[in-house]
Amino acid sequence: MTAENDMLRRLAEALAQADTAPATDWTASPAYVWDSKGGRPVARIVAQKLDLLRGIDRQKEAVVANVERLAAGHAAHDMLLWGARGTGKSALVKAAVAAAQADGGNIALVQVATDAVSTLPALFAQLARVARNFLVFIDDLGFAEGDSVTPRHLRSWLDGGVEARPANVRLAVTSNRRAILPRNASEQDDPINPRDVVDDQLALADRFGLSLGFHAMSQDDYLAVLRGYAEEFDLTFYEDEALGWSKRRGARSGRIAWHFITELAGRAGKTLD
Repeated sequence: MTAENDMLRRLAEALAQADTAPATDWTASPAYVWDSKGGRPVARIVAQKLDLLRGIDRQKEAVVANVERLAAGHAAHDMLLWGARGTGKSALVKAAVAAAQADGGNIALVQVATDAVSTLPALFAQLARVARNFLVFIDDLGFAEGDSVTPRHLRSWLDGGVEARPANVRLAVTSNRRAILPRNASEQDDPINPRDVVDDQLALADRFGLSLGFHAMSQDDYLAVLRGYAEEFDLTFYEDEALGWSKRRGARSGRIAWHFITELAGRAGKTLD
């Protein structure tokens, strides 16, 4: 079975399930999960406060402004957030939507499961009929080796295809790569035209109106994040221990900082709700 036939099969199954499953009320919840069985509501968005997301001020300003526009029904961009793991890409998407909702914005977050990307047209068909704005969130997007069909469809959904996402829907995608698709050194040795291969891979990333890079934190930024968490949760930490924690894990990031704060809270007998 070809990749394209497999995608058509999965889409047909999703549409058939949508016909028999109870209809999702897309106006009642702050967030939803869309998977191979359809849409299901999520009672609340678990997100950190925006002011606790530090070291990514430029990215935060751009994402929050774009989500606010979408929540107000104004023109807004599809977003690609790319870069190092644990640097706040997913946390920022969730926090921005939660903040927009708190300000009265007419918006919901819809997270798409990794096995349901090919069924996006079925999701778009449902959301297009709803008087609400939606940020469709695909976290840590990647494609199987040799899958050329799904990236082509995603390009079409983003820009110009007959199944493009409706006006009240925008996409937010996180990826570890700017190009999203994997790159191989052998591409540069293509005897025909190596530039065509690279251009085709970047074509997907270029469909996003807002593309933001997230990079490994400096030591100062890492400590600033920890200070923000410590103040928020009334915890005490020592810089030497915090730096040792990051060294043992081989990285400095918001995720590593959160793990350290979780350790401190546990020692102190506190929760982080």
